[in-house]
Amino acid sequence: MSGGFKKIKVVEYQLKNNKIPKKTPFNLKLFAGILLGVFIVLIIIGGMVFFSLRDLYYSTQLAGKAALEAYASVKAKDLDNVRDKLISTEKAFLVVENNLKRVYWMSYLPFIGEYLKDGQHGLTAAINGIQAAEITTDTLVPYADLLGLKGKSSFVEGTADERIRLAVETLDKIIPDVDKIADKIAIVNQELKQIDVDKYPSKIGSFTVREKLKSSKDLVLQTSTLFVDAKPLFRKIPELLGIKDKKKYLVIFQNDAELRATGGFITAYAVFNVDKGKLSVEKSDDIYKLDEAKKKKFTAPAPILKYHQGVNYLELRDSNLSPDYLLSMQTFEKMLSESVSDFPEFDGIISLDTHVLVSAIKILGEFNVYGRSFSADLDKRCNCAKAIYELEDYATKPVAYVREERKDIISALLFQIMQRALGISPSKYWGQLTQVFMDEAAQKHILFYFHDEDSQKGVESLNVAGRIKDYKGDYLHISDVNFAGAKSNLFVQKSVKYDLKSESDGSLTATLTINYKNPSPPSNCNLEAGQLCLNGILRNWLRIYVSRGAKLLDFIGSEKATQTYDELGKTVFEGFHTVKPEGVTEVIVKYQLPDKVKKGEIYHLLIQKQPGTDAQNYSIIINGREIEKVQLLTDKEITFKI
Repeated sequence: MSGGFKKIKVVEYQLKNNKIPKKTPFNLKLFAGILLGVFIVLIIIGGMVFFSLRDLYYSTQLAGKAALEAYASVKAKDLDNVRDKLISTEKAFLVVENNLKRVYWMSYLPFIGEYLKDGQHGLTAAINGIQAAEITTDTLVPYADLLGLKGKSSFVEGTADERIRLAVETLDKIIPDVDKIADKIAIVNQELKQIDVDKYPSKIGSFTVREKLKSSKDLVLQTSTLFVDAKPLFRKIPELLGIKDKKKYLVIFQNDAELRATGGFITAYAVFNVDKGKLSVEKSDDIYKLDEAKKKKFTAPAPILKYHQGVNYLELRDSNLSPDYLLSMQTFEKMLSESVSDFPEFDGIISLDTHVLVSAIKILGEFNVYGRSFSADLDKRCNCAKAIYELEDYATKPVAYVREERKDIISALLFQIMQRALGISPSKYWGQLTQVFMDEAAQKHILFYFHDEDSQKGVESLNVAGRIKDYKGDYLHISDVNFAGAKSNLFVQKSVKYDLKSESDGSLTATLTINYKNPSPPSNCNLEAGQLCLNGILRNWLRIYVSRGAKLLDFIGSEKATQTYDELGKTVFEGFHTVKPEGVTEVIVKYQLPDKVKKGEIYHLLIQKQPGTDAQNYSIIINGREIEKVQLLTDKEITFKI
């Protein structure tokens, strides 16, 4: 029997025996009750969500206000108030976290859930960051007087030497706090890395969202990573200050008026002993005297033979040829150990230039050394600080008699600066000097090289070691070396234009235009005239470090044959040019970059500043549009969309 026939028989049987089920009558009251119940539940849930979101919003506003108040206290350098404000801020953020938990069930919903999870990651990062700041504040409070900050201090009594010794001895006790801070910061890193900012809209109305979130996230990640990387150095600070064994450091003075690869012509040196923070000078002299003491001659490398007039041997004063400070200092100390037998052993080399001296003199006031007045006042004879003019006049001006200590005036001035700095009330100047010291190091006017491996890694992570960095994106470093061009870098003004163009196939071409201008009249550089020769013809050995694999297309402005080679993980374009007083020279270098990009990609460019230079103007142009103007005080990373 077919299936269709069976179904017909079943229906006939149901009709015959009255087996067809009857429809249930519609119950309006029951339906209305269910509908009302659902409506009430939705109202209750909606109300709960509304009030929870309202509480979350208001608590977020209060947390933001508390954070701003804490920031204001930081700017005011009031440690006691900072501590109170940080506690208030932490409490406010904990309220936000509690309110977020009330709606966290929504994180399992599509779309909105991802943003709530990001909020939780951000909150956890913020709370741990605040707690790290609290530990830091507690650590610094005992040193408020030493740092020139407002707050209770344990170092207000006794002489300056006694206060410093006590501070250094106390450092060992607070080093464990560095680990606590690092642990908190590690959590900040871990939480922020889980936030994907790319899913956020580019803009909401006129407000930029994605890029601001990305830049904020990158800044916090970079800062926190920097601290974690520098932790070994922080742990070493007591040791570096001689808390256990006396340390010795070779301090080199680089004259940035005669610019060299690592900041300036090496003109003088001093060996400092550091014993529980107390400084003393063991030996100091003019670099020429040290060169004269060498018992071995070193053959000059090719760049000196090619560009440095009349120089056939490599001297200590010319050894800082590499733009990588560590490599230059290793060359210096290798020459020293091989040629000078009685030179004291040292634990590291610290270099500084005239910018540091002038910054310190601005705070500490005028100094008198060998009958000369050293101040930060502008001297019209060089359009520079009077202290710089006096240094140059004493050290380089020809005289009719033998000047026994031709350049030890620099060491004498440095020692007087340190004596005055350490001998005054800490709360008066030490805070300013600490800030100046940090700024000068960040701007590469002070450079550090330590023999201790952990200490060296620490200064490199803080970017105060003058290293040429490895970098995955586009790269630029311009190294100028003044070979026998007087002190013309006092007068020469330099500006740079970086013009990047992308082609339809994704290839990139960069045109670098470097303008050198000397607006001042020449000095009388005739030795028989006995005048101070400051402004002469700049003889500039130029090296341009770019991304490895770049291909040179054109080099305009070099007065000698140009060269291309690889060095320090970069491709280098080398040339040579001169700049006359009251003259202008322009160098234009065009090259093709090794990588291709797609339209819409985020592009990264790192510009590394040359030590010894100050606030050079850089203009960044992308496909004909200027996207940024930079006064290059520190290394600068620039990101933009192609």
